[in-house]
Order: sequence, then structure tokens, then C-alpha cells
Amino acid sequence: MGRKRRQFSSQFKFTVALEAVKGLKTVNEIASEYNVHPTQVGTWKRQLLAEGPGVFDSHADRDLQEQAARETELYEQIGRLKMELEWLKKKAALFNRG
Repeated sequence: MGRKRRQFSSQFKFTVALEAVKGLKTVNEIASEYNVHPTQVGTWKRQLLAEGPGVFDSHADRDLQEQAARETELYEQIGRLKMELEWLKKKAALFNRG
């Protein structure tokens, strides 16, 4: 059975990539210091330069934000529909009297 893949936090990735961007050490020196593969250091560096520090945030965080936005929109829609229903009930009551 193969080794379990290591998972790195977004803060760790950002730290390593920032170290690589500074250019004070070679990619190989940074890789050995942080115990990661040099290719991974280069990948994180390119991502940081392309997209900034938010690039390493997990997809779960983004999914939670999207879900919260959808819930807010749905609650607003529920509120509008309740108001319309009450208005229609009042208007229906006026027509039933007449």
C-alpha cells in the first residue's frame, strides 16, 4: 500500500511560496528546509504570483461562503413571498365581501 499524501495548510504554502518569491535562497534550499519537493515549491510560487495569498484557501471555505450567499438569497425570497401572500389574502377577502 502506498504512502498517505501529505496535506499542507494554506499558511504553510503561502510561507514557502513567499520565501521562493523573495529569491534569497534557491528553490532546492527552500525545498530541503521545508521538506517538500522542489517542483512543489515552484508550483506554489507560480500560484502565488498569479493569484495572490487567497489562492491557497481550501475549496471548503469557498463552498461555505457560496452556501451562505445562497441561503441569504433564499431567505429574502421567502420574505418577499410571505408579504405577497398576505397582500393577496387581504385582496381576496375584499372581493369575497362584495
